[in-house]
Amino acid sequence: MSEKPSVLIVEDSQALAILYREYLRSEPIQSKIVATGTEALQHIEQAPPHAMVLDLGLPDMDGMDILKHVVEHKIPTAVVVVTGQGSVNIAVDAMRAGAFDFIEKPFTPERLTITLRNALERQRMSELLDTYEDESREHFHGFLGASPAMRGVYHIIDSAAPSKATVFITGESGTGKELCAEAIHQESDRQSQPFIAINCAAIPKDLIESEIFGHVKGAFTGAHAARQGAAARADKGTLFLDEICEMDLDLQTKLLRFIQTGSFQPVGGSSLQKVDIRFVCATNRDPLKEVEQGRFREDLYYRLHVIPIALPPLRQRGDDMLLVARHFLYEYTKEENKRFIGLNKKTEAIFLDYNWPGNVRQLQNVMRNIVVLNDDEWVTPQMLPPPLDDYAMAPLQVAALSTEAHLGHSEHPLLIGDDEHLIRPLADVEKEVIERAIALCDGNIPKAAIHLGISASTIYRKKQAWDNQAKQTP
Repeated sequence: MSEKPSVLIVEDSQALAILYREYLRSEPIQSKIVATGTEALQHIEQAPPHAMVLDLGLPDMDGMDILKHVVEHKIPTAVVVVTGQGSVNIAVDAMRAGAFDFIEKPFTPERLTITLRNALERQRMSELLDTYEDESREHFHGFLGASPAMRGVYHIIDSAAPSKATVFITGESGTGKELCAEAIHQESDRQSQPFIAINCAAIPKDLIESEIFGHVKGAFTGAHAARQGAAARADKGTLFLDEICEMDLDLQTKLLRFIQTGSFQPVGGSSLQKVDIRFVCATNRDPLKEVEQGRFREDLYYRLHVIPIALPPLRQRGDDMLLVARHFLYEYTKEENKRFIGLNKKTEAIFLDYNWPGNVRQLQNVMRNIVVLNDDEWVTPQMLPPPLDDYAMAPLQVAALSTEAHLGHSEHPLLIGDDEHLIRPLADVEKEVIERAIALCDGNIPKAAIHLGISASTIYRKKQAWDNQAKQTP
């Protein structure tokens, strides 16, 4: 909330409105007066006030209609209702409808100021709570994660869902694109209507048009009966076109026409069908590159790419990865009647440093493999399936680094005997140990980092510093 919260005074009597403003003159607020319900609704739509002093007896409409509009549209405004004498029952109805409080005419300046202060404080606390919940939520329509990247995704879904605008979801395989589409549908006012998903890459080229638009009897060989397509089944709901960039160019032309007009013609049919559909599409490719290569129509891209949502890969979501791993561990442990309670520290380090090219889907498969094939309280590196099992191997090889150094088997021993001239700079020793660890791990920096007990980012940072130093050395 800003330093000076806004208050809208809705009162058709100019004398009373000026009097209320005078009562509130010393309050740290910005006030505005409107005399009709129509003006009030326009102001609310353009700039919702933090609080509203609402007279129910307006010349053009019932003030209760304004209150219901605020409540139904979840407008963040605390409403203080003003009623005439003998209207307590109406005031009680207003409270039940969602008003913060009511004041019965005539009232003192103190009654108005105290009530309004309480309303503004309640609204301020509500905004703080909403912010806290938005920043701390770990679960969102099947998604798990509280990283900044995922909170950004949740915010876009929240904002885009009420609209009919087309959403274009991009992201690597396994990042949850269909889950995102379902979340948009569930957050929209279409949630009680059908959600129909079509995977454009999984359906043969000669059948996908029929899958989307349906066909009439005899339209092609094997069409023994008319069949309703996804477009008709999704009427009033949401149509999700997954892997949209896999669609044939000829069908892209028909899809563009369908999106523009809301009408389609079943395969083999002669009449147009009109539907009301919210379009959501997704791809794991770079859509602009597909446009540049001529595999995706540019006009279709711009028609679909109204609200873009880029789902981050698992490797860019920080500790979300461990949250998701624990979720699958608990779920499969219960399902398989095993004893697991968590991941040990070394396993967590491996998980955090691994690249996860298959994203959440790969992590899900790894956790199921671990639970099915093992039974213990803690997941250890020795339980990891390929390719993560490579990270648990060769511990003795890396450990031999320090043994060689202390026994003088390395080219430059750390310290031998009592001769202080044999002491080497710590930075040189650190560089040698890290480079040997990388060599013993066949150039695999994350794996070397795990054995050295440091993060891979530390090694990358040090290597960059060493390279810069080498460039500056004449």
